[in-house]
Amino acid sequence: MASSTQSPRPNLAFRQLRGQRSPGEFAAAVRRSAREIGERVSCDARYIGRVEAGEIRCPNYAYERVFLHMFPGRSLTDLGFAPRALVRGRGARTEQPTTIQLYESHPSGSDPRACDPYAVQTHEESDVQRRAFMTGSTATVAAALGPIGLTLGGPAEAAALRGRRVGDAEAGAVEEAVRKIRLLDDRHGADGLYRRAAAPLRTAYTLLDAGTTTRQATSDRLHAGAGELAISVGWLAHDSGRFDDARSHYAEALATARVSGDDALEAHAFCNTAFLARDAGRPREAVRAAQAATRAARHLGSHRLLSLIALREAGGWAGLGDRSGCEQALARAHGLFDRGPRAEDPEWMSFYGPAEFAGLEAQCWSALGEWARATGHARLAVDTASSQTPQFTRNIALYTAELADDLARAGRPDEAAAAGLEVLALLGEVQSSRIQSMLATTARVLLPHRSTSGVSGFLERHAALPRAV
Repeated sequence: MASSTQSPRPNLAFRQLRGQRSPGEFAAAVRRSAREIGERVSCDARYIGRVEAGEIRCPNYAYERVFLHMFPGRSLTDLGFAPRALVRGRGARTEQPTTIQLYESHPSGSDPRACDPYAVQTHEESDVQRRAFMTGSTATVAAALGPIGLTLGGPAEAAALRGRRVGDAEAGAVEEAVRKIRLLDDRHGADGLYRRAAAPLRTAYTLLDAGTTTRQATSDRLHAGAGELAISVGWLAHDSGRFDDARSHYAEALATARVSGDDALEAHAFCNTAFLARDAGRPREAVRAAQAATRAARHLGSHRLLSLIALREAGGWAGLGDRSGCEQALARAHGLFDRGPRAEDPEWMSFYGPAEFAGLEAQCWSALGEWARATGHARLAVDTASSQTPQFTRNIALYTAELADDLARAGRPDEAAAAGLEVLALLGEVQSSRIQSMLATTARVLLPHRSTSGVSGFLERHAALPRAV
């Protein structure tokens, strides 16, 4: 296979240097180091992710000085980068595919285009305005974007985008990409979608940064669409176990919301951040993020949105072991939900119905160790979803996995195994690391009950699952 079609090689050396710090925390350290030597770099979690993924083979000169300052005694090669001569020389030109590049001039006079697709030097706190480069083979980008439906076209069109008028058609394309990603996730889960969805996200922010709009309404649509796309891609990362990536995408959406003054987008970003924090074992952060989401959503007129946010807060309280706080948030969520849907409910909340409510409440009781109550709500979620929203295959699998785990912990191994087998039957359609992780936990709980009717069959089927590499 030609080298132009090979995937980038991950930069494991750079990833090791980051250690236990999140990409966002490491990016902040890079910016601090830059200030120490008088450089200005607009480093964020996304840049760190691209370096670690091997998509940035060699940093520009400003980043090189910062990295060598941060890690004295090491060379670029020690940091996992390719030699600059290889990237910029004749060999690099024959190896690299055709690129789509949208860039601004570099203030220090060096040429960032040579090897760094995220080398725009703008104010370090501008999380939104630093999207100035998008690279990748034309064929690869087309293949990735085709199923989702958002593309810039060929290299000439992309290069001419700066200064071009961006109108309703482009805003509509971003909105349609969001809808398609959510539809595919509902049916198939996140694992197979995440990498493909990153391409339209880059395209959306390129449109946002490089184009010009003549109408404020179009600009608002484009900001909202890009932010919602960031949340959708963040959710795909979240559901496929890439928590650091998800956190970065949600922060990107929040920055977009703050820049554009979009309370609805801010509420959505905080709502998802609360859910992620709970899953990542940071329950206090989950509570605080949910409370911030409530403040942003207070005047939006959607009782269902406030209800979902209350459930996110309840999950945080449950993770803290605060039964009283959890019950108060659950009561608030019930009261708001019972007011019914309204025209003001966001489009993205189509998944939030009785089944989702029951599933999230089951998770709260499970976190509090109330296995019998958790089982009742999980079973209600499965039954309701199967009858009312059969197209949400991923959610049915998720609720059934939750039911299997609750039954196992409630001392009902035969029923747990039966529910687990139902989930296994759905894994041909659904790819979700989150669901597979839940099944793995259930299998461990059921191991001492191998002799119980049906349990050995589930354990054998589960053990035969192909393992992710």
